[in-house]
Amino acid sequence: MPTTQKLQDFTQQVRRDILRMVHAVNSGHPGGSLGCAEFITCLYQEVMEYSTDFTMDGKKEDLFFLSNGHISPVFYSVLAHSGFFPVSELATFRLLDSRLQGHPTTHEGLPGVRIASGSLGQGMSVALGAAQAKKLNGDSKLVYTLHGDGELQEGQNWEAIMYASGKKVDNIIATIDLNGKQIDGSTDEVLPMGSIKAKFEAFGWDVLEVKKGNDIEAILAGLAKAKSLTGKGKPVCILLYTEMGNGVDFMMHTHAWHGKAPSDEQLEDALAQNPATLGDY
Repeated sequence: MPTTQKLQDFTQQVRRDILRMVHAVNSGHPGGSLGCAEFITCLYQEVMEYSTDFTMDGKKEDLFFLSNGHISPVFYSVLAHSGFFPVSELATFRLLDSRLQGHPTTHEGLPGVRIASGSLGQGMSVALGAAQAKKLNGDSKLVYTLHGDGELQEGQNWEAIMYASGKKVDNIIATIDLNGKQIDGSTDEVLPMGSIKAKFEAFGWDVLEVKKGNDIEAILAGLAKAKSLTGKGKPVCILLYTEMGNGVDFMMHTHAWHGKAPSDEQLEDALAQNPATLGDY
């Protein structure tokens, strides 16, 4: 089976997991999770080099930091299907004493999670520290991050973005999920940020755009291009244009599903649009 088809099948199962996890506890964030399913699938199934024998230091392997931690359902699903912990554990999402809390945390010891990212805006700072540690240790592997576009309204991001170029942290690839939506409406309605591309470039980053952010081939091409730009004195940013709620027709083109669980009937409809490919937990 061609690589693209395998990744599409993997992504489809991830979408099912997201929907079932959020529905089971009537809580969570399906919209952004669905929008980033292809991207995180590509990272873990095709691009990153890592070991499922998890250690917090991650020496000699690529690292990923999820800054917009509310989209934990997609992160947990991809980690489970990539071999970090049993897929059956997805059924414990957001339950008391579960390792799969609503926002990723570290004290539960869930393999694959290196940062507690419930508070938005902090992931860039942590990732830059990890990237600099790799340079100090002579480790040639890369650090990947994901951030929401609404998350960039947090000022700490811009201090870190300025620091990254000022200190020539050129072993990091930061991806911005540009879906144009956040919990209270469109990003332009909540707080217009102008051109994100122009801002990153003004802060000294190399910036590339993936206009089809839910297309696997486009994502892989964008990540390959971004990787080719590392090690050249500048941090690298990918602007990933996604659709919130992608893959479920009634969740797309609206911010309404940022943090709302589907009803029983809506779940059945959404699952019918995404037949099982790897098997449900």
